[in-house]
Amino acid sequence: MSWLRANWLQLVVHIGALAPLGIIILDNYRYNLTANPIQEVTVRTGKAALVLLVLSLACTPLNTVFGFRQALQVRRALGLYGFMYIVLHLAIFTVLDYGLDLWLIGEAIAEKYYVIAGFLAFLILIPLAVTSTRGWMARLGKRWKSLHKLVYLAVPVAVAHFALLVKSLSSRPEPLIFGAATIMLLALRIPGVRRASANCASKARYYVRSLCRTTPMRRRHYCTENTRKSSS
Repeated sequence: MSWLRANWLQLVVHIGALAPLGIIILDNYRYNLTANPIQEVTVRTGKAALVLLVLSLACTPLNTVFGFRQALQVRRALGLYGFMYIVLHLAIFTVLDYGLDLWLIGEAIAEKYYVIAGFLAFLILIPLAVTSTRGWMARLGKRWKSLHKLVYLAVPVAVAHFALLVKSLSSRPEPLIFGAATIMLLALRIPGVRRASANCASKARYYVRSLCRTTPMRRRHYCTENTRKSSS
């Protein structure tokens, strides 16, 4: 039980990150991947990758603004799971959709903007995934943090890939939601915004704690007053 209390968030992240893949496998066996299964799996893996990458961006603000230090323990796992889904997404696109035809793949990369954006996001994330281990962290030293700041570019490019893929943002606003979340999470890294947000969060926590402490006292006072009135 002590291990579970200490590692509950990591357990939730592992289960949650693998759940989309498990559902895809299950739906494949049930023949429940719509009339175009390749497109369906491509969309599902892409969305899973984007959700996990945005969640990995949220870990630092959760620590710096809200004081939720446990989020830092799962930041790397979220990023690596996101990269795993990107690899699956790209593999489905190149192998199942285009049959590893390099000429057709090259034409798609050259002609379709959403493919260019997706491929660029993948290229940016490769060195981040490769150097995510503690060994590479020790080898690169201070350069490791500078290198991994590329995620601030990779996630917006991945969001742009999704936005360019969607034909009508008014009827399908998911890219706008991802974009707004990404902008907010990146803004929270700006020192002034971070300090102001941390102060607001601290005041909110203080208010909630004060309210929780005073509410039982008020309830007891209310009950005492009502008892006195009824007895009189």
